[in-house]
Amino acid sequence: MKKCRHCSRRATLHVTEINDNVAVPVHLCDDCAQGYLNSSEPEDEVPTQAAELAAKLEALVADEDEECSNCNISFSQFREQGRLGCAACYDEFRQDLMPLLENIHEDSSHTGKRPRRNPGQSTSESQLVHLRTEQRKAIEKEDYESAAKLRDEIARLEAELHNLPGSSTDDSVD
Repeated sequence: MKKCRHCSRRATLHVTEINDNVAVPVHLCDDCAQGYLNSSEPEDEVPTQAAELAAKLEALVADEDEECSNCNISFSQFREQGRLGCAACYDEFRQDLMPLLENIHEDSSHTGKRPRRNPGQSTSESQLVHLRTEQRKAIEKEDYESAAKLRDEIARLEAELHNLPGSSTDDSVD
């Protein structure tokens, strides 16, 4: 987790300033970012302040760069390489990864996709497969009450699927 360069809160704005061909990362919280973006400091003072803050920031990053307890990769190494070292890294760097994933994918959970080779499969058909699997599990556990409820739900979904207009079971002739 990156911290604000002015206070100890979590940084939400990450800017890279270029001063004398040197990239200087700047991390700011929401409040400090407003001051940074609205600052009316003269241009010549900003590079001097940025260089001083960059030195402080580098020291902080070196001290605070967490490592995965399983594979010993640091979050900064992940940022450089673009790959995590192991599955445990997802748990170790969860706080830092969530905003990154939300930014990239616009969500933090995967909802899945349908195979392109079978575009006609509807949500009802997918749900039907899921219900049959759950019914099988309920029968194996000898939970016959749940299995009966699932059977009724399966029957209802199958009736919906077979009564759709334009389906192959529609025997009407024009």
